[in-house]
Amino acid sequence: MPQHISVEVADGVATVTFDKPERRNAWDPVMEREYFAELDRLDRDDEVRAIVVTGAGSTFCPGVDAQRLESAVGTGMNLSGRVSPTTAAGYRKPIVAAINGACAGMGLVQALMCDVRFAARGARFTTAFSRRGLAGEYGITWILPRLVGIENALDLLLSGRVIEADEARELGLVSRVVEPDDLLDAAQTYAADLARHCSPTSMALIKNQVWSGLDTGFDEALAGTYRAMAYAAGGRDFGEGVASFLERRDPEFAPLDPDLAPEEITGRRVAQAGDLLS
Repeated sequence: MPQHISVEVADGVATVTFDKPERRNAWDPVMEREYFAELDRLDRDDEVRAIVVTGAGSTFCPGVDAQRLESAVGTGMNLSGRVSPTTAAGYRKPIVAAINGACAGMGLVQALMCDVRFAARGARFTTAFSRRGLAGEYGITWILPRLVGIENALDLLLSGRVIEADEARELGLVSRVVEPDDLLDAAQTYAADLARHCSPTSMALIKNQVWSGLDTGFDEALAGTYRAMAYAAGGRDFGEGVASFLERRDPEFAPLDPDLAPEEITGRRVAQAGDLLS
């Protein structure tokens, strides 16, 4: 059983919770291994069609555990032992972050690698690295400019300043800001709508198209789009999607094929954690 991650499944949605409240859900190697192990498992679970990630208590994840940071002073951090083979962006199923409180450093990286982000009003965000004497870590300097633009990314990274959820939405860090008591329900309702009404195959292909296209030229991305379109149009879900639309009923899409590899269809692989660290 995981020590620092809990999972509940309902209505086709798995809610994954950073569950280490005694340390405010601070990131450590155990949490990292458990988090990606659960995403691996859920990505192949037919009962799960969408995933929500949140934190226990009043924080999301405030970054790397301070005890680990203290132990690294003077000795550095050995990244060769990192076990996570991918970022959340590399999974086929949609992942929605429900950011319920403090979201900083490594916690912010994990939130940014989700596909859609909901935040509780008053939740606070910071890159933090410059104020700890660190460089921008774990791919944040790759993803942040793509979400908020170069100047806004440099502002947040250089200053390490704290922003609240409303400013985060203005910058494009999150797409929805809701009241704290409504946050988890709002994120789960959104994810349940994806699970009920959207083709798992379509969502897997679209995720790959968007994430892999972030560093792809237009012609290459367009070629991948044509391959994805041809694959989808030849599949069962296309017929079901059209039929359900014409018959004014909910669709009955098939579960995600465990052997579906979107990167083999589009010809483009989503950046992996190993790529970002190499």
